[in-house]
Amino acid sequence: MKLALLALFALSTTLLPLIMGAEQVVDTDGNAIFPGGRFYIMPNIFGAAGGGVKFGRTGNQICPVTVLQDYSEVIKGLPVKFAIKQDIGPGIIFTGTPLDISFDYKPGCAESSKWVVIDDLPAPYVAIGGAENHPGKIIIDGSFKIEKVGTFSYKLMFCPSITAPPGLCYDIGRYDDKHGRRLILTDKDAYELVFEDAGVVDEHYSIVA
Repeated sequence: MKLALLALFALSTTLLPLIMGAEQVVDTDGNAIFPGGRFYIMPNIFGAAGGGVKFGRTGNQICPVTVLQDYSEVIKGLPVKFAIKQDIGPGIIFTGTPLDISFDYKPGCAESSKWVVIDDLPAPYVAIGGAENHPGKIIIDGSFKIEKVGTFSYKLMFCPSITAPPGLCYDIGRYDDKHGRRLILTDKDAYELVFEDAGVVDEHYSIVA
């Protein structure tokens, strides 16, 4: 009886996202993205939309901890990894799955390569690192998720842990200022993107920030 209940539970955790209308997230080759895999985040249209994401300095930062999109379409940026928050269910990334995102690399001065959201004006923006990397700033607790916006494209969203009304999430968009193209929280103009398998990346890869 116990085994039957466990089997039913496992089946329900696999089918629940499908019942709720979620879809498995795939890369540009049509393969499922998975926790621990390496993927480039690229715009869904090649050209003027720019290139991949990376970390860099903005404002008076000493350490390059702001997440930026490269202006050049030929630059893939840095690979990211996805981790399912609370690590429950079948370990498959569906649209709507609460996620942590982190770069595969980090600068030595950064506490972490994990993506966080910094409360700031004109809009909260995506960064990496911990409190010591963002003095005087508030890090908003929450999780990211992926939602589908087209046949082959997606958008990222950020869901703060505390919102009014509860459960409110924000699109990740882009904002150009003198420091570069930041990823920001927005209620319009979501950044439409795709995930490209980064494969085996050179462990000696480095970035000049």
